[in-house]
Amino acid sequence: MDGGWRALQHQATRHPPLASRNPHEMRDLFRFLLRQRDNLLFLLLLVLGLSMLIRGNMHQRAEWVSTSNAVTGRVFAFRSGIMAYTGLRESNIALNEALARERERSHAVIERRDTGAVRMDTIRHLRYRYRTAMVINSTTHKAKNYITLDKGTLDGVERNMGVIGTNGIVGVVREASAHFASVISVLNEDHVASAQVKNTGHFGLLRWDTRDPRTVSLTDIDKHVPVAVGDTVVTRGSEGVYPPGILVGVIGAVTEDPSTPFHLITVRLSEDLTRADHVQVVSDLMKAERDSLEMSTPKE
Repeated sequence: MDGGWRALQHQATRHPPLASRNPHEMRDLFRFLLRQRDNLLFLLLLVLGLSMLIRGNMHQRAEWVSTSNAVTGRVFAFRSGIMAYTGLRESNIALNEALARERERSHAVIERRDTGAVRMDTIRHLRYRYRTAMVINSTTHKAKNYITLDKGTLDGVERNMGVIGTNGIVGVVREASAHFASVISVLNEDHVASAQVKNTGHFGLLRWDTRDPRTVSLTDIDKHVPVAVGDTVVTRGSEGVYPPGILVGVIGAVTEDPSTPFHLITVRLSEDLTRADHVQVVSDLMKAERDSLEMSTPKE
């Protein structure tokens, strides 16, 4: 009995009743409740009033339920939008990868062999390799615009590789780290590429001197060459950066200047660089062989 009594005394000492607690704490609590009595009374009456209104009025109850459903609907609509965006992004990535594979096949080097009466075409090897990447940063309003990609040397991306979008050229890799790459945009005054008018084969140089993110200039096309608004312009592929035949855009304007023997041609870009998100980095698998040969060729 003595042990039980001592245990009860010890328990009472550890957890004293509310009345025996620090009088200062109780006084502070009462003061707080006294100061907030009006707010607490208002909240109590508001809850009681809403409860009576909803229970006693079918119309108000319906309005309450309707409002709740509307809020819930907006939340789920937002969630569905996020999921749809995620799904669209994944679809874009898959389409970009499929386009890269198709471009690799279209630029494969073909070895033709005659085997008796049957002529066979076999794929000897791929000429270009396409790697998909995502644009994570870009500018379009400066004189020298750059693009940052989420792929780098660990993914096979190196300097001077061409970058192509879904609808046309985008730029050239300037630098690459292990995980990222910086690209000189087509919308950069330092970007120069060889291009040609598709239906005539006449070629010139692409330069961004228009300061318009929708257009570039095609220079060095002689005036005797017939060109017209709407003609298609594609890459020539002579510099080993872009494969030949990649779409650049269409001619938007042709003007003549008596002081120059060349057309002044404005090309409307087929790739909207203000919205580019998924791109392909292309490498010429024969570029090293070609460069070595050209360097060993005597220059006169």
